[in-house]
Amino acid sequence: MRRLIGFCLVWLLLSGGVAMAQGGGRQQIESAKIGLITNRLNLTSDQAPGFWSVYNEYDDKRSDIRRKIRQLNGGQNLTDEKALSNIKEINELKQQLANLDEEYSKKFLKVISPKQLNELYNTERTFSKMLLEQLKN
Repeated sequence: MRRLIGFCLVWLLLSGGVAMAQGGGRQQIESAKIGLITNRLNLTSDQAPGFWSVYNEYDDKRSDIRRKIRQLNGGQNLTDEKALSNIKEINELKQQLANLDEEYSKKFLKVISPKQLNELYNTERTFSKMLLEQLKN
């Protein structure tokens, strides 16, 4: 029941949040994401501060790498040499993402259980799917 209530809350936030995202509602989307993660992981009061510290650091680094990948993918009318250079750099950035996941999974496991870490990854995928569905509508 708690999960259903949390899911409904997040869905409502997303419904309004996506519309506002075009006008700067990124904060509302982030709040919905935090709410969903908090609900699904069932963090204890002892776990929460350590988890959010690690998660925020991880999310910031991951976002920076993904932003660089998007910028490199956006190039048009490139020479073959520049396109090849971009591909190589994108592959290196993807490797950095994999290395980041490996590094931070160890940090997460110091504050949450393996089941909670697995649920974190599942929840992030679920949130992304929900967000994309809202954007389609």
